[in-house]
Amino acid sequence: MGHLLKNKNIEIKIDFPLENYNFSRFDWTGKIIDVTFKGIPLTSVEVPNCKNENLFGKGFYNEFGIDTALGFEETNIGEWFHKIGVGLLKKEDANYEFHKPYAIKPAAFRTMAKANSLIINCRSAKVNGYAYELTKEIELQEAGFTISYHLKNTGEKVIHTTEYNHNFTAIDNDLIGANYVLNFPFELKQRLFGETVNPKSAVIIGPNAFNFNSMPTEPFFFSHLSGGERVKSAWELIHLGTKVGIRENSNFTTDKINLWGWKHVVSPEVFFDINIGPGASVKWTRKYEIFQL
Repeated sequence: MGHLLKNKNIEIKIDFPLENYNFSRFDWTGKIIDVTFKGIPLTSVEVPNCKNENLFGKGFYNEFGIDTALGFEETNIGEWFHKIGVGLLKKEDANYEFHKPYAIKPAAFRTMAKANSLIINCRSAKVNGYAYELTKEIELQEAGFTISYHLKNTGEKVIHTTEYNHNFTAIDNDLIGANYVLNFPFELKQRLFGETVNPKSAVIIGPNAFNFNSMPTEPFFFSHLSGGERVKSAWELIHLGTKVGIRENSNFTTDKINLWGWKHVVSPEVFFDINIGPGASVKWTRKYEIFQL
């Protein structure tokens, strides 16, 4: 059933934590599955035409700990470790991989709807000295929406991890190509990228923007777009056909922004670094503005 936030221009559809997507990768708190602006879709999916869409990302899904989940290294094989926003996952071998299907013990979730927002709370069990409480509020605004996070360390060990929003975006269901421009407010230091995957050179990298000279028939990927320098956490995607755009402006700086995409989707990924001691907490906000040129 989910929850709908709506004003005269924007509709945001949100799945509740225990419905639909049930895989062990993306955060279950506030699964924004669909955003439209004046009837124009702004969101896409991770994998098109898949047999089970509940195993893959879509819309504005986020993830904690893509490189290694909380407490994984200290957990014995056969025991359980934390995936923030999901629950406990069962360790099966020595290497953590975000795309593996893990057995899951879901965390405890509560939701509360307000006039223009949805609040989702996630409380973990205490395992191996780790525990947390995550509260997320998705708030609809006149020209966009805001995702506010509050992560509290309720365990005995330091929580050191990362969070990013995958931002599965596409505008008006148009395939990725010459109609799209992806802008960044900093210099794209291609020589310092951590990784470059650009099949058939479909993606054009400029001083501050990505363009597309053809539809990418295979997935593309670029990591550390700022070359490791700390920059403003922002990006802007414009569709030249509809003259509709969406931009993210977060309230933190970052030294890690990646870009992933395919023929049907483009996903700028802005990372937030988390390091909180026992009893401490951290708050951060991702603000999205939707506009028409």
